[in-house]
Amino acid sequence: MARGRFITLEGSEGSGKTTHLRLLADALRARGIDVLTTREPGGTKLGESIRGLLQFDAAGESPMPRAELLLFLASRAQLVDRVIRPALEAGQWVLSDRFCDSTFAYQGFGRGMDVDALRAINRFATGGLMPDRTILLDIPAAVSHARVIGRKGPVDRFEAEQEAFHIRLAEGFRRLAAADPDRIRTVDSSQTQDETAAAVLGALSDYFE
Repeated sequence: MARGRFITLEGSEGSGKTTHLRLLADALRARGIDVLTTREPGGTKLGESIRGLLQFDAAGESPMPRAELLLFLASRAQLVDRVIRPALEAGQWVLSDRFCDSTFAYQGFGRGMDVDALRAINRFATGGLMPDRTILLDIPAAVSHARVIGRKGPVDRFEAEQEAFHIRLAEGFRRLAAADPDRIRTVDSSQTQDETAAAVLGALSDYFE
């Protein structure tokens, strides 16, 4: 059985990752592809517990930056071994709402950590697993901010960061994409939902030829 494809969706807050992951999964299933969807942090019982610690300070205090990094990587290590690798080996396509590029963007460009050091520790956490294709949903910072403000429900720690953090984050994602154009394909997610969904599917067109 052929190995499945590992596809990740990345982007700033409010870029539409969750919506477009769902739409992409539906489009792939319509083509007869067996798809599994997951998210970071999360995707396992351990990972979902860590998600509460990271997003909403469920432990009663905010993690310091190094602790934040290690919590993300602990969730990722569990997700890779328990969910992603077994699914890929079974021939499924795995779609993940965030993966390693979020670490490089948020903790690297956002928090100011050394990106090369982050790459090394990420390799340890994942056993070297990288996405086959990453789709970056790019969005202007002002549009991202407006979408986050317009959401219902509580604002998490990352959504509540200062504007300067979100500007560094968006620029970080763009620099990652520019450095790895074969893997990371950029889609303008300030378009309509239908236009963006078509572009996301188009970013995988070489897999259907």
